[in-house]
Amino acid sequence: MPALATHRKPRTTRPQSPAVGVTTAALASVTLLSGQSAQAAPAAPATPVAKPTVEEIQQKVDRLYREAGVATQEYDRAKEATDRQRRELGKVLDDVARRTDEINTSRRALGAYAAAQYRGGAVGPTATLIFADSPQDYFDQTHLMDRLSQQQREAVRTYESQRAAAAKQRQEATRSLAALTASQNKLRRTKQTVQGKLAEARTLLAKLTAEEKARLAELERKREAEARRKAEEKAEAEAAAKAAAEEAARKEATPTPTPTTPTPEPTPTTPPTGDGSTYAAKAAEALAFARAQIGKPYVWGATGPESYDCSGLTQAAWRAAGVDLPRTTWDQVKVGTRVATADLLPGDLVFFYDDISHVGIYIGNGKMIHAPKPGAYVREESIYYMPIYGSVRPA
Repeated sequence: MPALATHRKPRTTRPQSPAVGVTTAALASVTLLSGQSAQAAPAAPATPVAKPTVEEIQQKVDRLYREAGVATQEYDRAKEATDRQRRELGKVLDDVARRTDEINTSRRALGAYAAAQYRGGAVGPTATLIFADSPQDYFDQTHLMDRLSQQQREAVRTYESQRAAAAKQRQEATRSLAALTASQNKLRRTKQTVQGKLAEARTLLAKLTAEEKARLAELERKREAEARRKAEEKAEAEAAAKAAAEEAARKEATPTPTPTTPTPEPTPTTPPTGDGSTYAAKAAEALAFARAQIGKPYVWGATGPESYDCSGLTQAAWRAAGVDLPRTTWDQVKVGTRVATADLLPGDLVFFYDDISHVGIYIGNGKMIHAPKPGAYVREESIYYMPIYGSVRPA
């Protein structure tokens, strides 16, 4: 009997997949090798940050002080506006209080009329007016006015006028309060700016080594020496100009005699009068005040008497001479007459930097009295210590 053919499909042999553990190990090996290769590759050298030189630090500190000076002038202006607006708001509130008292007086008068009408047996038009939401609308009804006596009509008009004036005063008070709030916010922001600039400058200086501080001091000495040299040159020029003027005046006062005319008796000369001598007198008072402040500390925003900033000192000095100057350098530079550096007279105001952030009062011979910067004191110094912007004669 022949063997029956099987109908079973032949078993197919599937290729064996690698074990999971083997595959993971292989991947780990690749990762390890990659990591080792990365570690073996030399890292790119970091670019060293060059330490700023002492000269660069000096320039940055000077710039920070200048920026603080600008912010100080902004602070001074904001403080001046705040003080002015606070005074104006006080006056407005006083007016509001006065108007309120007047309204209450008129209200009591109208109340008396209403009470009299009520006692007469009816609620009259005066009472209706007092309790109305809009008296003006009610007044438009002309028949009401005909029913009121002349005295009552006058009382109603007064009351309504006072109410309108009080409403206007309240609106003005609201505007004044908004302006005051804005000025106070600006005052706070500029104060933070000044403090931030000064703190940054102090931090830079605190990081200097002893050697760097000595180098910085040497740079400062050279700067001061150069400023003194220029001041001395100006002093010599001023002395020469004064001598020439005196010689010209002497020759003019002594006429040359002629053979045919007897020499006249010299007449006594009187000191010159006019604007020049008046200005000199006022300038002398301002300079006397400024000299009395030498040694007092610079404090930004200060106007005396114990400390000053630069424009606070010049303002106080000229106030002592009876001349009122604005508060900031930006406003002081607009006062009086512009003069060239070569034509400076004692008492003139000298302004510095393109942003006009500093000012001193000229004393002659190329020098000034000024409140320099935070950490310094009111002192005499060459006007050439800083770049000059321009000068004015304030009176």
